[in-house]
Amino acid sequence: MSRSASRGRFLGASAASLVAVGALVVATQSPASAANTVSINGGTTYQSIDGFGVSEAFSQANSILNLGSSAQRQALDLLFNTSTGAGFSILRSSIPSGSDSIEPNSPGSPNNTPTYVWNPNSNSTAEGQLWLAKQAKTYGVSNFYNDAWSAPGYMKTNGSNTNGGSLCGTPGASCGSGDWRKAYANYLVQDAKFWASAGVTPSAIGLDNEPTLTTSYDSMLVNTSQAADFLSILGPAMKASGLSTKVACCDTLGFNQLPSYVSAVEGNSTANAGVGLFTSHGYSGAPTSPINSQGRPVWESEWSINGSNWDTAWDDGTADSGYSWAQNIQTGMTGANLNAFLYWWGISSTSHDSSLIGLSGSTLTPSKRFYAFSNFSRFIRPGAVRIGATSGASGLSVSAYRNTDGSVIVVALNSAGSATSATYSVSNTGSSSGTVTPYLTNSGSSTAAQSQISMSGGTFNATVPARSLVTYKIVGGGGQSPSPTPSASNSPSPSASPSSSPSSSPSSSPSSSPSSSPSSSPSSTPGGGSGCTATYTQVGSWPGGFQGGVTVTNNSSSATINSWTVKWNLASGQSISSLWNGSYTVSGSTVTVTNAAYNGTVTPGGNTTFGFTANGNASTPTLSCSAS
Repeated sequence: MSRSASRGRFLGASAASLVAVGALVVATQSPASAANTVSINGGTTYQSIDGFGVSEAFSQANSILNLGSSAQRQALDLLFNTSTGAGFSILRSSIPSGSDSIEPNSPGSPNNTPTYVWNPNSNSTAEGQLWLAKQAKTYGVSNFYNDAWSAPGYMKTNGSNTNGGSLCGTPGASCGSGDWRKAYANYLVQDAKFWASAGVTPSAIGLDNEPTLTTSYDSMLVNTSQAADFLSILGPAMKASGLSTKVACCDTLGFNQLPSYVSAVEGNSTANAGVGLFTSHGYSGAPTSPINSQGRPVWESEWSINGSNWDTAWDDGTADSGYSWAQNIQTGMTGANLNAFLYWWGISSTSHDSSLIGLSGSTLTPSKRFYAFSNFSRFIRPGAVRIGATSGASGLSVSAYRNTDGSVIVVALNSAGSATSATYSVSNTGSSSGTVTPYLTNSGSSTAAQSQISMSGGTFNATVPARSLVTYKIVGGGGQSPSPTPSASNSPSPSASPSSSPSSSPSSSPSSSPSSSPSSSPSSTPGGGSGCTATYTQVGSWPGGFQGGVTVTNNSSSATINSWTVKWNLASGQSISSLWNGSYTVSGSTVTVTNAAYNGTVTPGGNTTFGFTANGNASTPTLSCSAS
C-alpha cells in the first residue's frame, strides 16, 4: 500500500555495499531455428510512452539532499542519468496536507481569504521534493506529477488530514464548517502555481491517494461520485489558472478499482472535460488489460512490494525479485497499454522492498528491481511509440518501441530455463541495416552492455540467456522504406491517447470508443506545393486534445524527393504536444514540419507519414507541402 506507512512501519535492513555490475554475458549471433523468429513491425503502432518514474515522498527526498556531495551525485545519477543510471523521466511528489502544507492554518471559513505559506528558497519546502525536482530537471526531466494524499484536516469531515474522512461538501459529506470543495480546488491550483513560480511546473496534479483506504497517515476517503463531483470544480479551476498542468484521477489502490472512477468521471460532463490523465496503483489489482479512457493516458503511478525485507536478488522466486518486476513492466506495457509505469520509492533510507535502491549511511545499494526498470526506462524515452512485436520463441516475451530519434528498442524477457536464440526481423522502421547493442540484466549482469551485433537486410540473430532480460537498442543505417499510414486498428496512442488499443498482436480489436476512432477519410483538402501533396486525417479526439496524421505524397512520376516540408496554422487555443516521424518548429501560429533523417526520401508516386498530438479543440487545417 501507499507506503507513507513506511515512515515507521517498516524495519530497516542493513544495506550491502554498492551492487557491482556482473560479468558480461555476450548475446550471441548463433543461428536460430526457423520457429524462433521475433518480428518487429514499425507499421503497427500502439500507445505513446510518457515515461517511467519513482517518488521520493515522505522525507526520502531529504535523505538524498542530506548526503555528502559525492554520494548525492551518485544517487541523482542512479535515478536520472540516461547513460549510467535508470534515466527515470517522471518524478511523483506528494502535496503535504499538515503543518508543512501551503495552508497550515484554517482561514475559519471556506469563503474567507486563505493565508498561504511558501518559501521556495528553503530546501525543506515540500519535504525536499522541490529541491529534488530541480535536480531532476538538470538531467532533462520535465514530467512532474504532484499528488495529494489528503486535503488539510479543517476541510474534512473528521477534522484531520489522517485517518480517512471526506472532503466537506462532496456528496454525503456535510460539515458544520461549510462546503470546502472550491477552497480545496484553489489550494491544489495554488500549490501548482507555487511550483511553477519556482521553475518546476507540474505536468499533472492529483486530488487524492488510494481513495478507498483509511490509514493512520495522510489519507482521505473519496468515492466515485465524490471524485466526479470535486473534479467538476477542480478541472475548471485549473484551466482558469493558465497553467499547462493536467488534472489526474484518481490514484486508486489497484486497476480493479480504476474503471469505476473512470466511468463516474465520464458520467459528469464538466469533470470529464477537465480530467486529462487517469492513474492507478498496482496493489489490489495489477495492470494487465487496457482501460477505456476516452483517449487519455493511463499511468501505473505507484506500486512496490511492502514489507521489511531487503531483497536484491534477480531471480529468487519472490515477488520482489528483479525478474518479477521485469514481468510486471512487460505485462503493463503490452497487456494494459500503459503510457507510464512508476515504482513507489526510488531510494529509501530504510532499505526495504518499497524502494529500488537502498541507502545506509552514504552507501547506495541498487537492487535487481532497479536494473529491471533500467532496461526499460533508460532506453524507452518520452515520446516513444510502442510498435508491433511478436515472438515465435517459446518462453520469450518481447515488446518494441520507436524513439523520437529513430532508434528502435526491443525488450526481450526469457522465462525458459535455457538460453533462447532467435532471428529478429525488423520492418517498417526506416532502416534495414545498422548496429544492435544488447544490454543484459540477470543474476550476473546489471543493464550491462554486450558486444554489438550487425543488422543486415532487416534481420539479426541473438541469444537471450536463461531467465534473463535483454534490451536491444537498434540504430539504423538506412535503406528501408518507411511504413504507410497505420490502419485504424493500429493508430498510435498519443500522450493523451487511448489506452484501449490492441494489447499484444496486430490482430487484436481496437477500442470502439467513438472518441478514439480515426476518421474514415481525410478531414482536410490535400495541400499541394512544390513536388508533393500533404493530406491530413484526424485519428482521434478527447476532451482538450486530439491526434492527427499527415501523409506526404510525391506528386512526380519520375523524380525522387530527398526532403520535404509541411506547414499549417494552428487554430486559436491549439498547441502541439508531441510529434513523431518528423521534426517541428512553431513560430506564432505556424507549424513547420520537416522530415526525419530516415523518411526524407520519397520515390515517385510514393508516400510517407508523420503523426502528432495537440492540445485544444480539433479542427481542419489547410496544409502546404514543399519538397526538394
